[in-house]
Amino acid sequence: MPNTRTHAPRGALVFDLRTLGRQAGSARERRLTVPAPDDLRLELARVPVGAEVDLDLRFEAVSEGVLVTGSATAPLAGECARCLTALDTSVTAGITELYLYDGGTERDEEERYLDGDMLDLEPAFRDAVVLALPMSPLCRDDCPGLCVECGAPLADAGPGHGHGRAADPRWAALKNFPDQTTGRAGAVDLQEG
Repeated sequence: MPNTRTHAPRGALVFDLRTLGRQAGSARERRLTVPAPDDLRLELARVPVGAEVDLDLRFEAVSEGVLVTGSATAPLAGECARCLTALDTSVTAGITELYLYDGGTERDEEERYLDGDMLDLEPAFRDAVVLALPMSPLCRDDCPGLCVECGAPLADAGPGHGHGRAADPRWAALKNFPDQTTGRAGAVDLQEG
């Protein structure tokens, strides 16, 4: 049974369920590590091809087919959307998919089917992992990003980082107005930004 997306032969994400049987309620659990297939990516985040993906799966026979539940944890590669540093994190995706017993010639394109006793998890795995990838990954939740003047990472630059910007001459006339809180003239900040 070749993979319909990559036309690759049976791989690490194809499971033989002969030992599960078709009696509703029978279940098997599998914990394994498999190599990541190609093209698990978004613009700024991806799972490297061949990276070790930890799977924790449960296969349960139900009246319509086999219910697969579990999770996949994979390393995440890419860049922080704010400061462009390399990511050093992982992504965990939940998997819940019903594979129907062979529907004969009338198959619904929206459904997933078993191929005899074989279950190809790759399409469901791919959907779950790609949907779990962050659209704007961050190196940490409070990443301050880059300095707009010099491009230095603000996390490394420290709180005193600045460039002594000159006052915008268009606002020079405001120096003559008194500050509402102190009553003194010239208290208005005339720097750009």
